[in-house]
Amino acid sequence: MAGHDFDLFVIGGGSGGVRAGRIAATHGAKVAVAEEFRYGGTCVIRGCVPKKLLTYAAHYAEDFEDAAGYGWTVGDASFSWPKLIANKDKEIGRLEAIYRRLLNNAGVTVMDGRATVTGPHEVVIGGKTVTAGTILVATGATPVKPKVPGIEHAITSNEAFHLPELPRRILVVGGGYIAVEFAGIFHGLGAEVTLIYRGAQILRGFDDDVRDHLAEELRKKGLDVRVNEDLARIDAGKVTLKSGNELKVDAVMVATGRKPNTANLGLEAVGVELGAQGEVKVDEWSRSTVPSIYAVGDVTNRVNLTPVAIVEGHAFADTVFGNRPRKVDHGNIASAVFSNPTVGVVGLSEAEARRRFTDVDIYRTTFTPMKHTLTGRQEKTLMKLVVDAASDRVLGAHMVGPDAAEIVQCLGIAVKMGATKAQFDATVAVHPTASEEFVTLRTKVAQPQAKAAE
Repeated sequence: MAGHDFDLFVIGGGSGGVRAGRIAATHGAKVAVAEEFRYGGTCVIRGCVPKKLLTYAAHYAEDFEDAAGYGWTVGDASFSWPKLIANKDKEIGRLEAIYRRLLNNAGVTVMDGRATVTGPHEVVIGGKTVTAGTILVATGATPVKPKVPGIEHAITSNEAFHLPELPRRILVVGGGYIAVEFAGIFHGLGAEVTLIYRGAQILRGFDDDVRDHLAEELRKKGLDVRVNEDLARIDAGKVTLKSGNELKVDAVMVATGRKPNTANLGLEAVGVELGAQGEVKVDEWSRSTVPSIYAVGDVTNRVNLTPVAIVEGHAFADTVFGNRPRKVDHGNIASAVFSNPTVGVVGLSEAEARRRFTDVDIYRTTFTPMKHTLTGRQEKTLMKLVVDAASDRVLGAHMVGPDAAEIVQCLGIAVKMGATKAQFDATVAVHPTASEEFVTLRTKVAQPQAKAAE
């Protein structure tokens, strides 16, 4: 835009910001992206990517054990945490370089440093004022710690990726996907893990059958999962819980929530309205209360998933710079929890469906995965379909078991398209697979007992 240094200035070099900047540049905009830490954002640097790599590592202990059922004799195995972390760091460095290269190849000006907003069209970075026709805030979110005595001794997911050694005994505080995933990682790599959650069951917001099934499977694997329990204080080598119980630990990891990174960005001073959690309030076009300032990704606290940030960033760039206005549909987004076993879900839980629809049919099955018919491992897979009885449309699909994340991606297409249970039934199964259960479920679960009339 005439009179400005850039058409678009993006604050934040994570997945959403990089996608927005790159696409805007392909539409002909003059773009700059600023990042104060490392390009790639939470997902690439200290989130889903390194966590998935650690999850892979954590599965090998069971794989070695399971091999015996298939005739393999596996010798003495040993594990090196420092080697895993070093290899992980090497891969993260490679990915960061790719992010920078993508921006450079698109003609985007890449800046290193903290940018703050000083006006509707103005930012300051490195003591220099830069102007832009449009500003996009894509700064993500960061872990928060509960306020209990000794909390300074606890780590978050950020620090967990850089521990010098694997803790022998660790307490994980929280019941969300980050807590559950890291509990599984530490346990799989050989640590003694206690997971505590202040609520009645882990994975609040997920389908109740999924929550109950996963909790049972975690306990069967040897994790000490305690619900209705919370942290009271941390002392050297020891934690005290609100129940009065004490645990001897070598580390405490808290995963009790995240907050949008909007502190000291100067947003409120220029008129950008923030929500109760510090999130940038935006409309359906990702525009803030200041017309020239937009926001995408976790900083808006809408659906806090990396693919969502990417879609929001792309839609923003197409709308503002590509003459192709489009809104992001935040409904029926498939997601996964890389626990052990894995969770994959899309659409409504049973409870949500019963609140929104008059008559809901449930199809559910649990079974031993075929792999474990020879290993002897007492692990069960759960699959569940939630169906609107009136229209026969599949409202939700839920799975706990091996490859759930891979399977739910394809289910997400069907649910997003509004597929019916009859269409699921008409699909020929791929045999022998676990996923075939989703197209061979025929027996409805008995309806819950109606409350007696008062």
